[in-house]
Amino acid sequence: MRAGALDLASSSEIPPLFAAADGKPNFKVVAVQRGSTLNQEVVVPKGSKVTDIAGLKGKKVGYVQNTTAHYFLYELLKQAGLKWSDIDAKPLLPNDGLAALNGGGIDAFASYGTSIITAHQQGARTVGSGADILSGNFLWSARDSVLKSPAQRAATADLIARITKAYAYVRDGHEDGFAKVTAEATHQPVARAKSDLVAAQNQRPTQARTVGDETIVSQQKVADAFTELGALKEHLDVKSFWTTELNTDLKKAL
Repeated sequence: MRAGALDLASSSEIPPLFAAADGKPNFKVVAVQRGSTLNQEVVVPKGSKVTDIAGLKGKKVGYVQNTTAHYFLYELLKQAGLKWSDIDAKPLLPNDGLAALNGGGIDAFASYGTSIITAHQQGARTVGSGADILSGNFLWSARDSVLKSPAQRAATADLIARITKAYAYVRDGHEDGFAKVTAEATHQPVARAKSDLVAAQNQRPTQARTVGDETIVSQQKVADAFTELGALKEHLDVKSFWTTELNTDLKKAL
């Protein structure tokens, strides 16, 4: 997005923070897609004696840096009365973290998505979850040039609305077809893919929302946490890169 290679991007609340950290973003957050926060966990390998987050004190804990995993691990540690410095934190990519967990290189791993699904298939246990820590807000960001074009604004709203309608279609008795495609892409049994889909949609149906004050406040909380961690070097006012310019088009498209 910052390099001009993308017109539109979907992400968690976190990537836009780092893209805007220099104070001169060339994009705006234009919409929010509500979604599931399941499979966002801290796991320990089979046989581990650690049973909760407090048990991670002094342990080597892998995490995916500057992502939801980084954020919910930090918040879980605080809830357990621990500081970030109380663990030996190891930044790792999902596949590398999974390999390190299975190979004994780390004692626990904070990650998300397919890596967590695979970890459980290999016997890992959950000791902490980000499900209720993460907001479930997934942000749509558009380059400033897109917002200047009425046609591109309408096309952006149309795309976001189509995704919401597609998930509504899936929930309306088409879970099996969606699960089959997901299973092939993530190398897991169809039954597991379907159960994850049903659980995710029961937790929080995937659907788009227009920009509102509460969505900005939610991201500001995340930004402040990354400032506390030192990942963001100074306070970031997130409302500087949000806009309601797409709200009218999106309401029509939905």
